Amino acid sequence: MNKNISDSWKEHLCPEFDKSYFKQLEEFVDTEYQENEVYPPEELIFRAFNTCPFEDIKVVILGQDPYHGTNQANGLAFSVNDKMRFPPSLRNIYKELNKDLNIPISSKGNLEDWAKQGVLLINATLTVRANEAGSHQNKGWEEFTDAAIKAISEKREKIVFILWGAYAHKKGLQIDRKKHFILKSAHPSPLSAHRGFFESKPFSQTNTYLKKQGFEPINWELKSDEG
Repeated sequence: MNKNISDSWKEHLCPEFDKSYFKQLEEFVDTEYQENEVYPPEELIFRAFNTCPFEDIKVVILGQDPYHGTNQANGLAFSVNDKMRFPPSLRNIYKELNKDLNIPISSKGNLEDWAKQGVLLINATLTVRANEAGSHQNKGWEEFTDAAIKAISEKREKIVFILWGAYAHKKGLQIDRKKHFILKSAHPSPLSAHRGFFESKPFSQTNTYLKKQGFEPINWELKSDEG
């Protein structure tokens, strides 16, 4: 496994690399990449961290599993490579963004522009076998990403945590609510979006909070590349 991670995260996450759970995880993941089709590409496993430095985080959006379809996952939660068909959850995120802030629905599925503004788009599990949802769960990734969330909660202040769905709600229990702003709703999946995700206004609520704290709000509009 390529463990290259940005300098800003090293002091917070590199200690995890020496723990026994991570060594077992690394052995499992290395074998999976050798023997199976695994997503995202190995060099993008830590893309969420490398695109959003620790000191620049304003918002955390927590996903569960990378997309398991061909060439979908790109290392950022809920994001897909450009020119890929949108998965249903991403489509619903865009619908809510349109209703919430009247932002046109983009033809661009890559959420890197958000990440570069301080939105950490992190999945609880960072890898998955092709066409097998959840295939890399309970192998150690959850402990690693718990360590990341704990570090943010303890060492940063006034971060917006957007938790969609019961899984994210449970994973967010370790966040210090006195220091941070937590937005909880149903998951954007078609199975649950109508049970509280739609009309939850996470994007406007995030920007309202950031502005109150004196921070620059997120520009949620994803402008499509020309051509």
